[in-house]
Amino acid sequence: MIFRQLFEPLSSTFTYLLGCEETGQAVLIDPVIVSMDRDLAELSRLGLRLAYSVDTHIHADHITAALELKKQVGSKIAAPAFDRLSCTELGVEEGKLFQVGSIALQPLHTPGHTDGHFAYRCNDRVFTGDALLIEGCGRTDFQNGDADALYKSVKEKLFSLPDDCLVYPAHDYNDRRVSSIAQEKKRNPRLGNNRTLEEFREIMANLGLPYPTFMDYAVPGNRQCGVCPDDLPENLQKYCRHMTASPQG
Repeated sequence: MIFRQLFEPLSSTFTYLLGCEETGQAVLIDPVIVSMDRDLAELSRLGLRLAYSVDTHIHADHITAALELKKQVGSKIAAPAFDRLSCTELGVEEGKLFQVGSIALQPLHTPGHTDGHFAYRCNDRVFTGDALLIEGCGRTDFQNGDADALYKSVKEKLFSLPDDCLVYPAHDYNDRRVSSIAQEKKRNPRLGNNRTLEEFREIMANLGLPYPTFMDYAVPGNRQCGVCPDDLPENLQKYCRHMTASPQG
């Protein structure tokens, strides 16, 4: 399998490129609209054709590139079936393998950050979205977030994976790129080292995080698989742009 981890610095988002060497098909996990040209250039450089984009959840900090990728290169859109997005071709469900060529993703419903959140296991690695970050986790105070649900998702599903399974999160804000299940069990200050549910509830209730800057625009835009709003304030326009020309053209 061809694998690339790509980073978008504005929202500190990782996009993951998975390519099938036999068929030349590829999947992008959590693509960001402002980095779409970069992703298409990387696919072209590797000689891959994008078959699907797939998101881990409805993001609140950036606009997904799913819809624009479909317009540009004809890729299909996959997303959690739980969210019932009318713009998708494939609704991802737990227990149903998502396969593109030799790329096989095992969807894991991991609610808590959002109620429709999914992680995707692929061989020796798991793409955890915002459910499990490197020494952290996503917040649980919006989009039907729930601390109890997130605790259960991580403890019962993600921490039940093999210790040497590599953890690739949707974000990191401290220049880290990969962890492991064993490391998170031991070192994650919110969920590791035998943290109790009561302790986790208290931690999440007292984070004191500000309201997400881009959320009121990102969530409705992402419910349409990546539509940039026309009424963006000037200070937020860097987060989103309408694609006007194909980098392949």
